Amino acid sequence: MKAEAQQQYKLWYDAPAQVWTEALPLGNGRLGAMVYGNPVVEQIQLNEETIWAGSPNNNANPNALEYIPKVRELVFQGKYLEAQTLATEKVMANTNSGMPYQTFGDLRISFPGHSHYTDYYRELSLDSARAVVMYKVDGVTYRRETITSFSDQVVTVRLTASKPGMINCHALFTTPHQDAMIKTEGDCISLSATTFTHEKQSGKVRFQGRLASKSKGGKVIYRDGVATVENADEVTFYVSIATCFNNYKDITGNEIERARGYLENALTKDYQASKAAHISFFKSYMDRVSIHLGEDKYASVTTDMRVQNFKETNDAYLVAMYFQFGRYLLICSSQPEGQPANLQGIWNDKVLPSWDSKYTCNINVEMNYWPAEVANLSELHEPLLRMTKEVSETGRQTAQIMYGANGWVLHHNTDIWRITGAVDRAPSGMWPTGGAWLCRHLWERYLYTGDVVFLRAAYPILKEAGVFFDEIMVYEPANGWLVVCPSNSPENTHAGSNGKSTTAGGCTMDNQLIFDLWNSIITAARLLDVDTEFANRLEQRLTEMAPMQVGSWGQLQEWMFDWDNPKDVHRHVSHLYGLFPSNQISPFRTPQLFDAARTSLIARGDPSTGWSMGWKVCLWARLLDGDHAYKLITDQLSLVRNEKKMGGTYPNLFDAHPPFQIDGNFGCAAGVIEMLMQSHDGFIYLLPALPSLWKDGSIKGIVARGGFELDMSWKDGKIEKLSVFSRRGGNCRLLSANPLSGKGLKKASGENPNELYETPEVMQPLINEQAVLNTIELPKIYMYDLATKAGQTYTIIGK
Repeated sequence: MKAEAQQQYKLWYDAPAQVWTEALPLGNGRLGAMVYGNPVVEQIQLNEETIWAGSPNNNANPNALEYIPKVRELVFQGKYLEAQTLATEKVMANTNSGMPYQTFGDLRISFPGHSHYTDYYRELSLDSARAVVMYKVDGVTYRRETITSFSDQVVTVRLTASKPGMINCHALFTTPHQDAMIKTEGDCISLSATTFTHEKQSGKVRFQGRLASKSKGGKVIYRDGVATVENADEVTFYVSIATCFNNYKDITGNEIERARGYLENALTKDYQASKAAHISFFKSYMDRVSIHLGEDKYASVTTDMRVQNFKETNDAYLVAMYFQFGRYLLICSSQPEGQPANLQGIWNDKVLPSWDSKYTCNINVEMNYWPAEVANLSELHEPLLRMTKEVSETGRQTAQIMYGANGWVLHHNTDIWRITGAVDRAPSGMWPTGGAWLCRHLWERYLYTGDVVFLRAAYPILKEAGVFFDEIMVYEPANGWLVVCPSNSPENTHAGSNGKSTTAGGCTMDNQLIFDLWNSIITAARLLDVDTEFANRLEQRLTEMAPMQVGSWGQLQEWMFDWDNPKDVHRHVSHLYGLFPSNQISPFRTPQLFDAARTSLIARGDPSTGWSMGWKVCLWARLLDGDHAYKLITDQLSLVRNEKKMGGTYPNLFDAHPPFQIDGNFGCAAGVIEMLMQSHDGFIYLLPALPSLWKDGSIKGIVARGGFELDMSWKDGKIEKLSVFSRRGGNCRLLSANPLSGKGLKKASGENPNELYETPEVMQPLINEQAVLNTIELPKIYMYDLATKAGQTYTIIGK
């Protein structure tokens, strides 16, 4: 589509950033930079992904082994608040609750005489991963271009002017780290520090940043920790940052040698060649997917005002840009071999950020990676998959210490040291199912790639997580079901305690997570021809678990008992995991559960914290309601500046929990694809939840399970053209609202023979006799099979 090819995505503004959530984010996975763009004093806040407080440790509480059975007994006696209080006192980590991710500090560049600037312009290019600032002073146009180089692993700031000899400035480092040492070393400024002790865990991560420059004309003087540029035609500043961190149990690296090596290598390169290499690297990821939802009707309006006006404009171009911004953030915060994107990606300006900017495993870190496979960024999933392997190692020790069990456990939070104990207080921390959710990402990677070599390597992690639950689950007294206890439905209080406790047993989300985990182990064991006896045992154990239940007002029950309050608008909708990201609830296979999930979601309401609204976009898409999913995008694209309790979007498009959490950006990006394509229900569903406002459009490069890469365009709400590239071959089953035609396309019947499209056998739900269920009216559909060969592309036309 010609219009699509011409579309360029950029965030732009006509004033400098006044606060951090107006600054523009750059990143190369390892280094992060937030560019403020002030003409008088540029501030570039800097991060390096391994600058964390503390040092190698694990935090399992040995008292838990004695007290977890006592907490469980209190739960089974209905003494939920007493159980929660005991868990807080005796089961939670008594050493530390995890370490905070910390800022490096800032690069500040002052420009004497630039206070009377005009013609100001600030931009973040999503096409080239560059931040650009331009303005005029006394008839001279000044330009700044900032890059976090993927290829050279440094931050570069290039300053130019429209007249020679006009660059005069002072550059220096600042930092909140109180032990920092700033030195002038010839033509270089260095800042060295060590992260601090937190909750009695010694801070031992040493880090160093180095600042140098290359100039044309004029001169640069390095003195007293300041680089002063006098009368230059142009100058480029280079910042390198490195730490002593090697991995979660080894911090013996040499941060000085690393920082010096990055800087010296970058200084040997021609700037234009380095810039071209950076852009080429970035585009190798970014350009895999393109999207066209509408023309850029409001190009003359700044990005923050486009967000503010969205409810009135229905700015389709802004939605497309917001989707691509989500992909941009994942590229910039999660590169192979690096750390996973944390609660803020890699962007954090504090030494004690909200929730320590850790990895919250009861939704948030998983949401960060919902776009990875579908948005054609599979390699960027790797840091989370590696973290799963690492917490399986530390979690093995925790399982023994806390539960006396084999296998491994992860509770609701971890950090760079891969702690696996139960942290914080019991209302959030008494939740042992984080490992099961992370294992789902291992399984999803296999479903999207069909990579048996990967599955063989991942299988021991899956199996050992399954072993843990097999050993610690117990039979509850009310129904005799096999349950996890103690646990909670993440962070939500229940009526069994008059709203005073979260602690419970047999929570729906736990059942759904273990259902997915054990089924993936059973399928993998048979595929790999291993552990037949264990797979058979898990198959039997699944029949002993609680089925999903529909409560008295037609809702999907969140807990084992019918405690749901129809006025509860809690941000977590944990019991809907079975609808998304799992595939246990389906309009075609489980219509009663589908209706009950919809009833629950309606009751929870729409406006919420930013990440919760991102999840709800995905959930409404799975409910095949495109207009309601779009309504949640509208709620998410509500401008937040200084409002304290309003979820939405900050001026720089960061997600507002509030405060900033990056998961909402990723959740919404995944949600846009869920509206346009789904592949979880035994087939590839084309345009399953297309909103009425997106009548015409196209998207290219998205990925369905089984390794099918799709380009599609639609007109008047119907598929116009579809291109399927088959990475691994196999049957491609397509579902469409309008008839399709193409070579090799046949009407589908029976089960999909592609094993990557198997759907789970879900137990019949228990339905409360008072429940009134709605009949599910399925749309008219056409289903086709296409036999594909690896490496081949197939073209299909809509009728």
